[in-house]
Amino acid sequence: MKFISYKTGEVSHIGIISKDGNHIININRSLNKNYRSMNEFIAFHKEEEISRLQQVYENNSSFDAVLSKVKLSAPIEKPLHDIICVGLNYKAHIAEGNRGLNTPESDPKACVYFAKRAIHITGPEEEIESRFDIDENLDYEAELAVIIGKTGKNIPKESVYDYIFGYSVFNDFSSRKIQRGHIQWLRGKSLDSYSAMGPCIVHKSALPFPLSLDVKSYVNGEIRQSSNTSLLIYGIDHIISEFSNGITLEAGDIIATGTPAGTGMGFTPPKYLKKGDIVECEISQIGTLKNTIK
Repeated sequence: MKFISYKTGEVSHIGIISKDGNHIININRSLNKNYRSMNEFIAFHKEEEISRLQQVYENNSSFDAVLSKVKLSAPIEKPLHDIICVGLNYKAHIAEGNRGLNTPESDPKACVYFAKRAIHITGPEEEIESRFDIDENLDYEAELAVIIGKTGKNIPKESVYDYIFGYSVFNDFSSRKIQRGHIQWLRGKSLDSYSAMGPCIVHKSALPFPLSLDVKSYVNGEIRQSSNTSLLIYGIDHIISEFSNGITLEAGDIIATGTPAGTGMGFTPPKYLKKGDIVECEISQIGTLKNTIK
């Protein structure tokens, strides 16, 4: 099932995309509940509610809206905390990262974690409010996002799957000049609107674990990144288990697992984004996240 947040007029709703791919099933109507957001649903839903939604989905007969007639939002519009990000997690991206950020040419000795602040996550088809006056080196990063499904701490590797709700497409827009200018990456990753996610969250039950999903990005139709999540240096089980060792993860937390080679800073000369560019991030079996640079 593909979980979405959407609007009819100014009213926000949560739903799932129908089996035929053309309609929306409203979660609250189907469950006779009043979940106010995707965050609330993820935090408080019961497994029998997932089963009930699965039944409605399989029946493919009870719809609430036509998908093409509504506006999709980011499936989680306001994250609980800063987004947890993993850096330099594809072998081929390490070299271009070292080169683009003017850092020593060496492989990280451990998983690289950093935070990305976002008071609001940009949704599919929404514009990125560029700040070229602050930093003209605007870059894209297509990534698999993992959505935590229940609160946990000190999670063993063999139990990680139990703590996952699902997966989404994430674009970690980055201000490279700012990123190079500070020891920590937080500010260079966190300008307003520079976090984009969508178009949906695919429930974990729809995909075999561990994942093997193609990750691609395009700028104005030109393919820039192409890899597969099976090539992650540190897999999802490692990331969640290690990060939760001494740190509580909450239901609804977002973990961006890293980007493959092909980012703008990896080209000679660099191919940074400019106004009017259309960026598409695509992950097989999840969908395509499309944004325009304003």
